[in-house]
Amino acid sequence: MGKISLKEEIERGVKVIREKSSIVPKVGIILGTGLGGLAKEIESEAVIPYKDIPGFPESTVEFHAGKLILGTLANKKIAAMEGRFHYYEGYTMKQITFPVRVMRFLGCETLLVSNACGGLNPDFSPGDIMIMKDHINLLGDNPLIGVNDKELGPRFPDMSEPYSRELIELAEKIALEEKIKIKKGIYVAMSGPGLETAAEYRFLRTIGADAVGMSTVPEDIVAVQMGMKVLGLSVVTDECFPDTLKPADINEIIKTAVKAEPMLTRLMKRIVELC
Repeated sequence: MGKISLKEEIERGVKVIREKSSIVPKVGIILGTGLGGLAKEIESEAVIPYKDIPGFPESTVEFHAGKLILGTLANKKIAAMEGRFHYYEGYTMKQITFPVRVMRFLGCETLLVSNACGGLNPDFSPGDIMIMKDHINLLGDNPLIGVNDKELGPRFPDMSEPYSRELIELAEKIALEEKIKIKKGIYVAMSGPGLETAAEYRFLRTIGADAVGMSTVPEDIVAVQMGMKVLGLSVVTDECFPDTLKPADINEIIKTAVKAEPMLTRLMKRIVELC
């Protein structure tokens, strides 16, 4: 028997999910490091461990739960990933982005992505929430490399609007109403897992990045290829200023993400309601 196609692999994953939930989600959500609190707000119909879904990798990061939630949030049918996959875990770009393709096949038209990041812009402080207005891919790879299936999206997708301007405006409006301080900026994705040197931070700032992280960009590329509207929200967890660089403390990074979580949860819940 020959190797199954990516589309067939997606359909296998969808079939297993459909056996556990009849929900047709319109919004997909990816919850990043220390930002799983929104999951508690979801009226869940099914909670499926990634290991039970064909094609899904298993998250190896201790603060990523590794579950797909199907349910209702703010009166909208949603599919939420509680934990994601990273290039530094050793997964291929195809594996990292596979869940996004499955969410699209389930019915999701909008993708909300959150992540924790380091602040490169001197105007940013730990705990700030940044709306991603654009990104720079320095992962050294792209999830669309390889054979392209036209049924999944075009060979050369346009990336002039990687993050929906409409959703960015909506997020800004809601943040103003909720009195949540918001920043906007450009996110650069690095492979990790080692954090960057002072020289690398200086380089990243020079090329226009406001924040640096190790995720989101591959997921966005695939979502855009498949015709989804994407909104990216980053929580700034530490300062990456080359001239005053201090050793990073992962516990402090997680603590900062958790502290900002209630604001992010409030913001995302309202965005789901109105998008």
